[in-house]
Amino acid sequence: MKKLLTLAIITFLMSCESTKLKETAPNILICIADDAGHMGEKYPWVNTLAFDRVAEEGIRFSNAYTPNAKCAPSRASLLTARNSWQLKEAANHFNNFPAEFKTFPEALKEHGYLTGFTGKGWAPGDPGEIDGKKRELSGKEWNLKTLIPPTNNISKIDYASNFIDFFNNKPKDKPFSFWYGSKEPHRRYEYGSSLKAGKKLSDINEVPAFFPDNETVRTDMLDYALEIEHFDSHVTKILDFLDSKGELDNTLVIVTSDHGMPFPRAKSDEYEASNHIPLAMMWGKNIKDPGKVIDEYVSLIDIAPTLFEAIGLKWEESEMSETPGTSLIPFLKGENKKFRDYVLIGKERHDVGRPNDYGYPIRGIVRDGWMYLRNYRPDLWPAANPECGYSTVDGSPTKTEILKARHNPDTKYLWDLSFGKRPAEELFLLTDDPYCVNNLALDERYSTIKEELLANMEEELKKQEDPRMFGNGDIFHSYFYTWEKYRNLYDRMINKGEKLSPGWINVSDIENDLMDP
Repeated sequence: MKKLLTLAIITFLMSCESTKLKETAPNILICIADDAGHMGEKYPWVNTLAFDRVAEEGIRFSNAYTPNAKCAPSRASLLTARNSWQLKEAANHFNNFPAEFKTFPEALKEHGYLTGFTGKGWAPGDPGEIDGKKRELSGKEWNLKTLIPPTNNISKIDYASNFIDFFNNKPKDKPFSFWYGSKEPHRRYEYGSSLKAGKKLSDINEVPAFFPDNETVRTDMLDYALEIEHFDSHVTKILDFLDSKGELDNTLVIVTSDHGMPFPRAKSDEYEASNHIPLAMMWGKNIKDPGKVIDEYVSLIDIAPTLFEAIGLKWEESEMSETPGTSLIPFLKGENKKFRDYVLIGKERHDVGRPNDYGYPIRGIVRDGWMYLRNYRPDLWPAANPECGYSTVDGSPTKTEILKARHNPDTKYLWDLSFGKRPAEELFLLTDDPYCVNNLALDERYSTIKEELLANMEEELKKQEDPRMFGNGDIFHSYFYTWEKYRNLYDRMINKGEKLSPGWINVSDIENDLMDP
């Protein structure tokens, strides 16, 4: 009887808390694609009706960036509102998630929200445990509903049905925070599936300047587009469901991606094509000027502060670690607000494939239409060693085409851009060179802007206590790779002769003729 009474009291208190929150707090819906750099009207070969709807009924941020263009570190930044160099092990791919960093879904749950996710949350890596239970970094998992996918390589998870299941099982008086993380357009693709679906090679209005423009690459790009459209179709279903329940106007909807396309010189790099991401938000009548495009520089670290301001939760009340992020709510309300005039980007170790499992450390800044990058280990191969198949870059038809380009003097520059060793500094004028192919770092005409950007970047990184600014950057190399199967990949393949081939590359990607002495 005592246990029943206690349970009743707890239930009553939770009900009261939920009712109180319902009066002031909106629902939250995060829709995040996996490796999608192309959404919106700028790309006529990608039909994103849901993203376009959110942009038209809400606002779109045209200069949104991820701090780190790889799945796990990018999602860690979104969840914690901290840049990856502020997250210890979580700066890397396939690592432990440090116990000291709380995520916004964990904080929202503590403040009365029902939290859940479908598809891909924070991954890949080990989230750790709390009281002997796996941490729910993105919320409780809802992945039981399945479907017959339109291609062989699209996930069987029925994302929209899982959200509906989550919604129908929640208390009516409790606000929710839900993370819809599709596994698309992550590789691999069913080659030519887009053509079977009716797309045409001529649909593509522009092939990136660092790719060969041929049938193989265009087909690969269209297959990528088809998978983005699968992600987008589930956003449509979720929005329509919320509308039917009268909950859409009371839901802050955010549609974005963790980073750019899973192609060479994009995913796992730190260029415009890798870090510039789509971002749109809608929130019913709380949007002052629907359809407005915001050109300010924003980052994924700004999402959590935005959510907390929307629900009236002060950052210190969340007990999350200090953030350099800033709320975007003033933009939604149409307020003129002085905002930062730059974003910071960077990386440490993504996947393995270099001696000692080293990463390829980079820090960068985007400001006033310029991108400056500092490569701290230009002696290393940026995409991992050739004899390990350039293993930080997913195997793909486009990757194969670029590797073939090395053997032709007329096209070798394409290989140089994606896989060749790089100088210590890179500088690009994005307004003229959005594909970052013309490095201006050694041009004396731009020495002043280069020095200004470097000083700005290092000043901010020091404020954020980036270990690399204090001579301790090698600490990121010391964090072990949690996927034991491929740990110490280089040593095991090259020095011990093990027959290893990471599942995300093609065997043909391995090039032994370029081995370092």
